[in-house]
Amino acid sequence: MYLRSMLDTIRWENDQAIIYGKHITTRRKVAWYGDNNYAYTYSNITKHALPWTKELLTLKSLVEKLTDTIYNACLLNLYHDGGDGVSWHSDDEKALGKNPTIASVSFGAERKFSLKHKIEKQAVSLTLESGSLFVMKGSTQTNWVHCLPKTRGITQPRVNLTFRMYYS
Repeated sequence: MYLRSMLDTIRWENDQAIIYGKHITTRRKVAWYGDNNYAYTYSNITKHALPWTKELLTLKSLVEKLTDTIYNACLLNLYHDGGDGVSWHSDDEKALGKNPTIASVSFGAERKFSLKHKIEKQAVSLTLESGSLFVMKGSTQTNWVHCLPKTRGITQPRVNLTFRMYYS
């Protein structure tokens, strides 16, 4: 239900990034929603938050109850199939505050999600199923990087919502 609704109603855009001075347009699509028209900058690209949809507000309320945390924004990612992924990174932008809590909700195709310690290089992977909630909090963004590796053989889409507190 939520997957189909998000595929049809979210204002998806191809993600843009500037990597080593080169402008890149990714196959993966993103959307940025929030309480206000927050300007969120990452990878030297700025997005302006759209007003919440009814479905996003319902999910936000549920996630806030489950995590005992308040969120005011959500970055959504659309991975069309296993050929879409996102490379190693941390969500450590100053606008997210020190030690942010990020609640990740997934719908659609099961995908492998990996974390790697920045110093010790220890890696951990898990499968995020449709409807799963994965929470990163405390010093996770300071000490770890994470990725969604490309995976052959996955033909279905995956939508991932990352609820967060944004300090403008």
